[in-house]
Amino acid sequence: MNRSPEMSLWSIAASAFVPPTLFSIGQGAIAPVVVITAGQLGASPATAAMVVGLAGIGQVVADIPAGVLATRFGDRAAMLGAAILTSLALALCMWGPNLAVFAAAMFATGMGTAVWLLARQAYVTQVVPFHMRARAMSTMGGVYRIGLFIGPFLGSLVVHLTSLAGAYAVFLVCCVLAVAVLFSAKDLREDVPLPTASSTFALARAQAPVLRTLGVGVILVSAVRGARQVVLPLWGEHLGLTPAAIAVIFGISGAADMLLFYPAGKMMDRFGRSAAAIPSMTVVAISLALLPLTHSAFTLAAVGIVMGLGNGIGSGLIMTLGADFAPPGNQARFLGVWRLLGDFGNGVGPLALAGLTAAASLGFAITAFGGVGLAAAAVMGYWIPKKTPAHQ
Repeated sequence: MNRSPEMSLWSIAASAFVPPTLFSIGQGAIAPVVVITAGQLGASPATAAMVVGLAGIGQVVADIPAGVLATRFGDRAAMLGAAILTSLALALCMWGPNLAVFAAAMFATGMGTAVWLLARQAYVTQVVPFHMRARAMSTMGGVYRIGLFIGPFLGSLVVHLTSLAGAYAVFLVCCVLAVAVLFSAKDLREDVPLPTASSTFALARAQAPVLRTLGVGVILVSAVRGARQVVLPLWGEHLGLTPAAIAVIFGISGAADMLLFYPAGKMMDRFGRSAAAIPSMTVVAISLALLPLTHSAFTLAAVGIVMGLGNGIGSGLIMTLGADFAPPGNQARFLGVWRLLGDFGNGVGPLALAGLTAAASLGFAITAFGGVGLAAAAVMGYWIPKKTPAHQ
């Protein structure tokens, strides 16, 4: 592909960064109200938690089909289909008559999210030259996190002014706006390799050397990140902090996470992917090991900030590695498999944490995940090559 080395990130902002930002604002808007909606429809706390998890399950289920759709019909057509599916699901969330319909709608939003995220990643992979790929991927990951951070505040304001359905309306409007921006922005691809005829299974078999080595690292990194999302609230509750204090600490940690996405990408572009992978997982691992030693809101917040900064160092890491190893002509299909590994790890992490907590204690489980973080750093450091296929 003939891509100009003078390309700037600003030139792809409208097509690559604005739509995911809008989409993630919508996701953030509904995040706090899904459990409440399920409860109003008669769900027990355990059932409500399961309904929340259905969105993640839908994302995992749709990862590989998303790659197939983007390969066969193009990323724009795939994203349009995902937006239509998500919009219909959100309408059911607002006006669905019972819990079963609401649960199915949440599952569908997860499927739409899988297609949306993969299609944008495939587009950036195709349009951005290698020497600035990590900056593009980390920026895409960064703006997505910013959207998730803004969304709950916007959603809560609309809910306060209207009703609980207002949060889903925010997501619906964001979804429509994202599609409008997507189709009004210029497609900067000059040529795209024709898709090959191989199946996803054949592709996975051909890429097995990468998937069974670096893919393990992706699962470990994602598992640590998934567990990271729940350890702060759980330990805060263990310390007896109020829900408001826990929410503030969680928000501070998230804000620290967002600070480093562009420097992280620049570091990966200049010094290689290991330059972000190893320190990121090492810092997160150390913060996890320190977490059970905290005894107050202040110390918990301090460790949370370190944890957020550590995770921020690795912003865009998994997406960048996926783009590096995606074969020309089958990039979207490969990225579907790659995202499946990440989403699997992200889902397994909290489950493993829960199992270790039940078997031993919460403090032991959190410390054990510090060990998983060190293992992730070691695997990434060992298997990330100095020169990727794209670099060569």
